[in-house]
Amino acid sequence: MHLFNFGINHKTAPLELREQTAFAPDSLVIALADITDAGGAREATILSTCNRTEIYCSHEQANENSLVEWFCDYHRLNADDIEPYLYRNPGDEAVRHAFRVASGLDSMVLGEPQILGQMKEAFATAHKTGVTGKLLNQLFQHTFSVAKQVRTDTQIGASAVSVAYA
Repeated sequence: MHLFNFGINHKTAPLELREQTAFAPDSLVIALADITDAGGAREATILSTCNRTEIYCSHEQANENSLVEWFCDYHRLNADDIEPYLYRNPGDEAVRHAFRVASGLDSMVLGEPQILGQMKEAFATAHKTGVTGKLLNQLFQHTFSVAKQVRTDTQIGASAVSVAYA
């Protein structure tokens, strides 16, 4: 089983593209079912916020391209148009990326706390939908623990942070 994460965010893609690739909250359950039925994922979690759209998944074959193709098809986008903005994180890179995101280290405003709650909500939706399994359950439980540790052991969450505050 292979772990894979891919997506776009405020660093890699313009707002217009981030808006085009966002998943509406009421469409997440359908999208999760579709990526595990047709997209080639065994497990999946979709994190979709105003600043990022990311998919964390596991798959049996090391063919991440089929998952990216599913993403493009789902949003009716040409793969060539989105590819320059897309990041791909296989295996351990996906784990490190999840840690950075949940800890607020990959946010527009360093340390913003909302992303952890958004990530927990994304995982809870996927879990309730029945599209998580051992690999993603372990990834997210460890990710949430690391994010808590980062906030406890550093000053990252010491001040109020937001784009308006900054």
